[in-house]
Amino acid sequence: MQKPVVEVLAPMIPPTLILMSLSLLFAVIIGVPAGIISATKQYTLADNSLTVFSLVGISMPSFFFGLLLLRYFAIELQWFPLFGLRDPLYRAPNAIANMFHVLHHLVLPTVVLGMGGVATFMRYTRSSMLEVIKSDYIRTARAKGLKEKVVIYRHALRNAMIPIITLLGFWIPSLLSGAVITESIFALPGLGRTAVEAVMTRDYPIILAINTMLAMLTLISTLIADLLYAAADPRIKYD
Repeated sequence: MQKPVVEVLAPMIPPTLILMSLSLLFAVIIGVPAGIISATKQYTLADNSLTVFSLVGISMPSFFFGLLLLRYFAIELQWFPLFGLRDPLYRAPNAIANMFHVLHHLVLPTVVLGMGGVATFMRYTRSSMLEVIKSDYIRTARAKGLKEKVVIYRHALRNAMIPIITLLGFWIPSLLSGAVITESIFALPGLGRTAVEAVMTRDYPIILAINTMLAMLTLISTLIADLLYAAADPRIKYD
């Protein structure tokens, strides 16, 4: 029986949004501090190690990385489940237990989808911070006797955020594209896996609907980036 596209896609949206949000949070929390450390400790062992890590993270295909994590953490160590969003036989006693059960299933997909973002945010943060650290006002702040943490996190980081925010605006829509591979590997009931099935079965209404959602997400993420520009730089004002 044929169904409206909205009814078909509605149950698929929450899992994908949760996965995208966790992956974005993972990428920003790990990538930005790693970029700051790499910039403040330029040409040291920490900088070189993080640079190699970022190159590996950018270069490694997500499907290969996902299979490696499944082999080691799900099959050999059995720390995480192999597939799905929840166990069919599991009955959560309350909403909190159900939330942790779902999050346990999303650990590996989050790492796979967010690893490219970690490497990318790290590289952009490092480059931006290196430009800002060499500025005159940073030398003036240090000459005033301010603590290094205050100089880096209050003065340098805020001015280095503009390229990072720009990257954020482009990275959010790419998470939906990356979910196509990640959800297929881990058999998650989301928009990415649905898009693959729609392509295989030539379900054109589903394909058009997902492409429309991707276009809307691109516009929304660009708007969010524009608003964050003003929050990061007081000189930017919108009339």
